[in-house]
Amino acid sequence: MRNKINIAIVLFIITTSAFSQANKVYIDTGSVKNQFDYLIDKSYSYKDYKNIKLNWLVTLKNNVSDTLAVSKKEILTNYKTINSQKTTIDSLRDSLVISKKNTTVLSNEKQSISFLGIQFSKSFFKTLMVLIICGLAALLTFFIIQYKQSYSIIKQAESNLKETEEEFETHRKRALEREQKVMRKLQDELNKQKKE
Repeated sequence: MRNKINIAIVLFIITTSAFSQANKVYIDTGSVKNQFDYLIDKSYSYKDYKNIKLNWLVTLKNNVSDTLAVSKKEILTNYKTINSQKTTIDSLRDSLVISKKNTTVLSNEKQSISFLGIQFSKSFFKTLMVLIICGLAALLTFFIIQYKQSYSIIKQAESNLKETEEEFETHRKRALEREQKVMRKLQDELNKQKKE
């Protein structure tokens, strides 16, 4: 029988300590809402009032203060993180704007050509170069044609000059021959008259 009483006492102590530890553990852990619900459920009513154990109320107060302190720390940490991220986002936006401007400038430079300090679009520059090359080719063709015409005129003039010189030479020889004939006749006549 003594064993039964000892066992009963041990079970009572274990149950009481387990129950008190469970209560203690429950008031110390869980969310703040669960702790308030526990206090309301475990408190006893007196008329329209609820009576709560003072040590539970102190524990709840400390837990709420700790929870608020942790929440404030998290809020401050999140606020700092948000400000840091905002600063990063602003700097990235500024970098993006600068990059877009640089891209636009590089695109414009890629689409244009600087010639004699003047920026021209590539299409305009290509058209201008084609027109200049075509103009120079047309001028070259014109000068070649003019040269050939002048050369043929010069050849014709040289040919005409040669013919004229030949005619003149022929005419001069004939004139010389006629003059010589006339001079012989004159000499013959003079000789005849002297003999007579």
